[in-house]
Amino acid sequence: MLNIKNYFKNLIKNQKGGNPRGAYSICSTNKYVLEAAFEKAKEFKDYILIESTCNQVNQFGGYTGMSPIDFKNYVFTIANYMKFPVGRIILGGDHLGPFPFLNEKSDLAMEKAHDMVREYVKSRFKKIHIDTSMSLADDSKGSSAPLDKNIIAERCVDLIKTSEKTISELKKQCNRNIEPVYVIGTDIPAPGGSDEVINGRRITKVSEFKDTVSTIKNFFNKNNLIDVWDRVIAVVVQPGVEHGDNLVIDYDRKEAKKLINSLREYPNFIFEGHATDYQTSEGLKDMVGDGIAILKVGPSLTNALRETIFALSYVEEELFGCNDNKKLSKIREVLENEMLKNKKYWENYYKGDKNKVRLAIKYSFFDRSRYYWQNNYVKESLELLISNLKSVKIPLSLISQFLPMQYKMVREDAIEIDPIVFIREAIKNVLDKYFYAVGIYEQESLK
Repeated sequence: MLNIKNYFKNLIKNQKGGNPRGAYSICSTNKYVLEAAFEKAKEFKDYILIESTCNQVNQFGGYTGMSPIDFKNYVFTIANYMKFPVGRIILGGDHLGPFPFLNEKSDLAMEKAHDMVREYVKSRFKKIHIDTSMSLADDSKGSSAPLDKNIIAERCVDLIKTSEKTISELKKQCNRNIEPVYVIGTDIPAPGGSDEVINGRRITKVSEFKDTVSTIKNFFNKNNLIDVWDRVIAVVVQPGVEHGDNLVIDYDRKEAKKLINSLREYPNFIFEGHATDYQTSEGLKDMVGDGIAILKVGPSLTNALRETIFALSYVEEELFGCNDNKKLSKIREVLENEMLKNKKYWENYYKGDKNKVRLAIKYSFFDRSRYYWQNNYVKESLELLISNLKSVKIPLSLISQFLPMQYKMVREDAIEIDPIVFIREAIKNVLDKYFYAVGIYEQESLK
């Protein structure tokens, strides 16, 4: 059975020994994304890390309607369908804390946060990121200053105490190594992406990073958790990468040099990078080489899904647009209409006139459309699109016109002509950058 601590300690050992290796983290609940991820990972005898955020999955269902145990069963069901060994799956909880309850008073919000952590740990999530950086309803306001660092640290450690207590209770029921590893850090993009206009590069100050580590470690000591501190393996920082509607800020190792150099003072830590979507292959490789060894990816995977579905919808229209006996999916129209009817998941992100909002709804790199694929009307429309395209052999000329990457693979006999295969390949194409960056291809070449 996987010893999660040893897995990450070996990764850290390689990092510190001049042989940088990393781990990519799939942050998505989308069925097609997970299918593609398992299909690609199946080629390599390595572990796959899949994480859910506190907004997606919690004891109240989150926006997916899933509790932690529901999400675990959901992921394992897809893994079994794709014939991927479930023993090679590492489940992670991301931003666990009071974020979903930030409009409530601190005592109630933290009580719910404790319940959330407890449910994640009971469901055998092995990588736990604690985020208590947000102000709650009765925290002091009226200032742009962040929440006091001691409050953040105290709440963080309190949640870890709950995790450890839950582990102790579980150990009485089974004789297995089930202790999770922890990730800390407060300089973090909000779950779901930043809703601010990007005006420049944001890099965590060295003083902020060091202060985070020392303050939280101090609370570990106060609470007699110094043995648990050995399982804190990473700190989330802002290394200067981000994306907006149609903008990507690429990693610049020169700009991040001071922060990266400061990591050398911490032999037991690596950095975790959020919002690494849309970075170049070499940029991701540089990040791993600089100690940002855990790369979170999500929106760029579902954006690849959306792009392919849109391309397939154009193929559908060309094939059946003049056939009065064939009902078209109208997937692009259905998705847009459903997003306009329910603005909850994008209205704080997409600003401007009607045309600008319309474009952002469909094409923004934020990809807020990812929240709507489980909408019943959207789901039915997508199923109809796939059914229509499976009813015929799609002409090569249309594949070439609308799906050039998949066309090349078809011509090389690498894949069959199938809309689901086309969707998975687009997602795998994004994952390819992460496999390269974290060193999976290099490991394979040495075997």
